[in-house]
Amino acid sequence: MATQLLMPKATAVWLVDNTALSFDQIAAFCTLHPLEVKAIADGESAQGIKGLDPLITGQLSREEIAKGEKDPNHKLKISDPKVRVPETKRKGPRYTPLSKRQDRPNAILWLVRNHPELKDAQISRLIGTTKSTIEQIRNRTHWNSNNLQPMDPVTLGLSSQIDLDIEVERSSRNRPVQPGEGGDTLLPASATENLDIQPTVREEDQELDADKVFAKLSSLKGRQDDEDEE
Repeated sequence: MATQLLMPKATAVWLVDNTALSFDQIAAFCTLHPLEVKAIADGESAQGIKGLDPLITGQLSREEIAKGEKDPNHKLKISDPKVRVPETKRKGPRYTPLSKRQDRPNAILWLVRNHPELKDAQISRLIGTTKSTIEQIRNRTHWNSNNLQPMDPVTLGLSSQIDLDIEVERSSRNRPVQPGEGGDTLLPASATENLDIQPTVREEDQELDADKVFAKLSSLKGRQDDEDEE
């Protein structure tokens, strides 16, 4: 477990006021810029910040400060903590603030309608609810089912968009493709190689028959002569 310095700027204020360490040494130890440490020494920065003694917090020893004061090139090393507290991993559903708990049924309804591929355990992780509540909303047996309105949990602040995308991608990874989801595709060769497709011939592309043409012209001419005699 990496040890981090507590309140770096407050520690820098104390080191500037109580030691002869250089600005570069203090900046390196407190993860600040040397110019920022210089501004602290000049009173231009960190005004009103009370210095934090790293000796009291156990993050720096007197011997380490003495080494730094004697050797300007010495880099201060943070002391190892005497007690190491292991990082606890969060288990169970996500904690939801009391002010937003009333919005959880609406978020569950939104997820059930818009992402039916999500499992109850995934919905529980996303918005911090129980499987029984999810089942009641799925089956429309929730006590307030008639008044529920589907609302995006990201908009409600119950979940982040990144977490939602991860759960959706995880549930869709092994889901079979449903008919129509892949769009139009080409037919396989086995289904098209034996098709008897006859091209349609337009009437104007057919070969002209001379007798039919002259007969049609003669009939039109005779009809015109009759009209002239009348």
